Amino acid sequence: MSRYSRHIVLEEIGPLGQQKLARAKVLVIGAGGLGCPALQYLAAAGIGTIGIVDFDVVEESNLQRQILFGASSLGTNKAIAAKTRLEDLNPLINIVAFAEKLTPHNALDLFATFDLIIDGTDNFATRYLINDAAILTDKPVVFGAIYKFEGQLTVFNYKGGPSYRCLFATPPKAGSVANCSEVGVLGVLPGIIGSMQANEAIKIILELDQVLSGKMLCYDAKTTESHHLKIVKSESEIETVLARKHKFTAFDYEAFCGLTIPEISAAAAVQLKNVLFVDVRELTEKPEVTLPNCVQIPLGDLNNHLSKFKADQHSVLFCQTGVRSKLAVQQLIEHKIEKCFSLIGGAESLLNYTTITK
Repeated sequence: MSRYSRHIVLEEIGPLGQQKLARAKVLVIGAGGLGCPALQYLAAAGIGTIGIVDFDVVEESNLQRQILFGASSLGTNKAIAAKTRLEDLNPLINIVAFAEKLTPHNALDLFATFDLIIDGTDNFATRYLINDAAILTDKPVVFGAIYKFEGQLTVFNYKGGPSYRCLFATPPKAGSVANCSEVGVLGVLPGIIGSMQANEAIKIILELDQVLSGKMLCYDAKTTESHHLKIVKSESEIETVLARKHKFTAFDYEAFCGLTIPEISAAAAVQLKNVLFVDVRELTEKPEVTLPNCVQIPLGDLNNHLSKFKADQHSVLFCQTGVRSKLAVQQLIEHKIEKCFSLIGGAESLLNYTTITK
């Protein structure tokens, strides 16, 4: 009663509403710029079970906007680091960390055990994956997106409302939309949009009116102005997703978004002639890797070092898990630099071939 007293005195919430929040199960995909503030307010509000899906680790460049983390979190998986912080914020709720990538193989099982989904991701392949899994499991999705000084917010798949594919039936051409590591983002912007995502989730759980379904809020942080765009439901798009349910686990979302990235194993990489190994992790991350002809260029700084990549040389890029190295390879391909690969399994896969310091 003391912790949630400001909720309980609200006529629209009261004791029964707080019980609804306590029984609710919310799955947050991505503990980054959007996920951090959403998670913080959901935990503080008393959401009974919160799931966090994120396979990435905390980097120094995250700290400008990902407010759940601090210097002590560097190199730690984001889902696990977020769980630790949130358990201190509210020890009365259940927080489950999934330190893994969302894929067609685990999405349906994950979604089935939660009431609603918050999409805090930053790439189109995962957004389409979330959309399709939500349609197949009949779960609403609270969607947020940010770009430089602009943010977007809406709720998809809510009580038969429009889905992400109704708004974007096809993905943009690969490389046509820059990410925040390339163009930057105002640090406070994801805090604003992520908090709004938590607000929509709470409205859904409490069954309040005027959930942001069928329209998208567009917010400009420079002018502090906002406007709404109408989203029209496309029955054909939703029926297409439902019709290929039996093929869901085999659908290649990265290929659908033009993101098929060349990969290579450690065993094959060390056999290459004239090869440059590139560590795209932050300088503080462990384990430290010592390899002949190896340089360290953090992902956010890659475009400033394109001269290091030679046309007649193989380049093998690696990170902690293989995620950032794929993004790095994609950047190089966009700059017409070929013969580059993402290392499968990340730095640990080099254990048998190099000197690694824990």
